[in-house]
Amino acid sequence: MVVDRLIFDYDSNKKKASLIIGLTGGIGSGKTAASDYFTSLGVLIVDADVVAREIVEPHKPVWQQIVNHFGSEAINEDQSLNRPWLRQTVFQQPEERQWLESVTHPAIREEIIQQLQQPTEHYAMLVSPLLFESGQSDMTQRNLLIDVPVELQLSRTCARDNNNEDQVKAIIAAQMSREERRARADDIIVNDQDLSALQHACDDLHKTYLTLVS
Repeated sequence: MVVDRLIFDYDSNKKKASLIIGLTGGIGSGKTAASDYFTSLGVLIVDADVVAREIVEPHKPVWQQIVNHFGSEAINEDQSLNRPWLRQTVFQQPEERQWLESVTHPAIREEIIQQLQQPTEHYAMLVSPLLFESGQSDMTQRNLLIDVPVELQLSRTCARDNNNEDQVKAIIAAQMSREERRARADDIIVNDQDLSALQHACDDLHKTYLTLVS
């Protein structure tokens, strides 16, 4: 594992107490293991995937909008969203996907902003698999990529989720390419070794990020 690149281009006099680091990576890269470790170091973590689930919990405003729009087929007996039905519906009808995104994306962004404003001793970290694709990187001052060779993505994800290789390849193909992620990241950890090596690289970057907010 190596920390490939570290560019000291952050103006520490501008936003000392509100440094926000974006953390991203493709499927099977190890971004969750990295964010868990940053949590243990006292970093404020805001996970975009968690936020996306929270805003559509039963009887919340976005949930209500979705139910009003799609009807009872959009929910299960326990009132949770019927995600498979929604996925199929919006896949088949692009205008419905656009409507759904017009409701969920602003709500996700608003909630992320609110959570990032929580008090923190050090700095905040926005964890998002679609950090660049979604435009969420415009909320961050630096971006950290947990990078991994495609072959390792395949083997890890197949072993972890019991997916077949074709399914995983399709997911990888639908995501931003490894090359483009690397080009857009400020800091890169190549996570091709064990957990302790990943944590050691995170430690090194944590020390650097602390100098940007001190």
